[in-house]
Amino acid sequence: MITLNDLRLSFGGQPLFTGVSFSLSKGERVALVGRNGAGKSTLMKIISEKVEADSGEVWRQPGITYAIVAQEPDLSGFDTVLDYASDGLEAAYMAEAELMEFGVEASADPSTLSGGQQRRAALAKAFAQDPDVLLLDEPTNHLDVPMIEALETRLKGFNGVVLLVSHDRRFLENVSTNTLWLRQGKVLKSPEGYVKFDEWAEQIEVEEERQMRRMTTQLKDEQHWLARGVTGRRKRNQGRLARLKQMRVQHAQMRSALQDRKSTADLSVSTGDSMSKKVIEAKDLSKTFDTPKGPLVIAADLSLRILRGDRIGIIGPNGAGKTTLVRLLLGEIEPDSGSVRQSKTLQVTYQDQTRDTLTPTDTVWEALAPGGGDSIMVQGNQRHVAAYAKDFLFKPEQLRQPVGALSGGERNRLALAIGLAQSSNLLVMDEPTNDLDMQTLELLEDMLLNYDGTLILVSHDRAFLDSTVTSCLCPVGDGKWVVTAGGWSDAQDQLKHFRKDEANAQKAEKSRTDNAQRPKPKTKLSFKDEHRQKEINDLIPKLQTEIKTLEEKLGDPDFYTRDPDGFAKASARTGAAREELDMIEMEWLEIEERREALAGS
Repeated sequence: MITLNDLRLSFGGQPLFTGVSFSLSKGERVALVGRNGAGKSTLMKIISEKVEADSGEVWRQPGITYAIVAQEPDLSGFDTVLDYASDGLEAAYMAEAELMEFGVEASADPSTLSGGQQRRAALAKAFAQDPDVLLLDEPTNHLDVPMIEALETRLKGFNGVVLLVSHDRRFLENVSTNTLWLRQGKVLKSPEGYVKFDEWAEQIEVEEERQMRRMTTQLKDEQHWLARGVTGRRKRNQGRLARLKQMRVQHAQMRSALQDRKSTADLSVSTGDSMSKKVIEAKDLSKTFDTPKGPLVIAADLSLRILRGDRIGIIGPNGAGKTTLVRLLLGEIEPDSGSVRQSKTLQVTYQDQTRDTLTPTDTVWEALAPGGGDSIMVQGNQRHVAAYAKDFLFKPEQLRQPVGALSGGERNRLALAIGLAQSSNLLVMDEPTNDLDMQTLELLEDMLLNYDGTLILVSHDRAFLDSTVTSCLCPVGDGKWVVTAGGWSDAQDQLKHFRKDEANAQKAEKSRTDNAQRPKPKTKLSFKDEHRQKEINDLIPKLQTEIKTLEEKLGDPDFYTRDPDGFAKASARTGAAREELDMIEMEWLEIEERREALAGS
């Protein structure tokens, strides 16, 4: 569908692309990877005809259409989200249908949307255009895991070309069929997805290293990128994973020892040592908010201990109350009941999602060293400003730049540098990976693993959680939370067993209750169940017919233009009818299960 041949482009006299050549074919979902500033977003703009290269050829299949989701979607200038999503479309019904699919209110004011809602609106707009080529720049930013997984499903079913730039490694692994590696002004293409990227890239670097050894005229700076390349990164990752596994074992042993001691000592009695290992202890914590949609239960009788050195990931969908729970544990919000006890020596560094503590007129140097001078204290150790800034990939010439001139990724790096420099024994980070490039993400993982204090991470980044935490705190509904060992992947396995055990316990309790209330075992369904099942048998085909009729009606491309109110009512009724059908089908199955159980008793 698209072919680029020997593309060259320079900015300010510096070459960005020195000979980019590759093709994109229908059905490919391509991960575009490369270092920060390598030109990934610029390459997307060239493909979509928003930027023109200095030289080279770009062939596009005639009539090809594009849809772009930018890293920072711009919804300004539109009265409603539907106006934004349907802009440029002949009919608005597709935009409204996609907004419904992505869970965004079509009539909402764009200026009131959260970051996650803006991202979902931008994705709805892109899919509504039914393009041949989808260009997605950090599409998972601010999305929770259920929505990321839904997007993965949509992309796997997409019939055109998908080109992805993302820091979310698990997302790239799950979605991509091919990988483009943009490096040193050229592009290499792998026939496999991002899941195989490290092995493929390491083979390339090893072969290049062999060639360099055979040559005697190479410059030192040509060797610099190799020393920090994929080969070295893989070794660091393997070492990091081994250390993390060791930490998980150590903290499991610590918890076990503390539990044993609890059986022989009253830890509620405050002594000098009683909180030596405990950083935060919550007992019977409850908090509920009244909302227009009804009560929102954040915590219900939650008891939790966070120990020194714990590395806890707080996971769950948007709206589960993760950030609010953190604020409860830190004492920023009063609980309705229960108590939170903190270590007397607690020093907290809290980085929230907004990262709005930076002053645009300050230079990078002034932001890092607001008190002046050429050195700062980093976790109690003195460091030169330039050396510490270099750890976060800032070049010496950038230190005198104003913060307002930095890119979004650079501002995030600076905010991380400031936060990680502060002396603390509890570091709390809310969505720290948003807008970070891969290189900074790797750097952050290394630094967090070397952090000596206690760590609480709120994140939807599955690979990041797997690489940094020793346990997860997971919501299971109705304000209840459970602690699982390991990272995000471990939590998913343990939650399956937890839900199964809960279901079995509820089933056993129901069985005991039924037996207690039923002196003589029944061998057939009650008259009420028999009658209800017959009613459902008559109702199911009626609902199926109604849903089919409504779907055909909504499929009329002129329906929305002709009758907007009728379209809205039909859409609402379709959703309600589907829910009603699901409910009565489940009710029928429950009755049938009772029939089979009675027959076998």
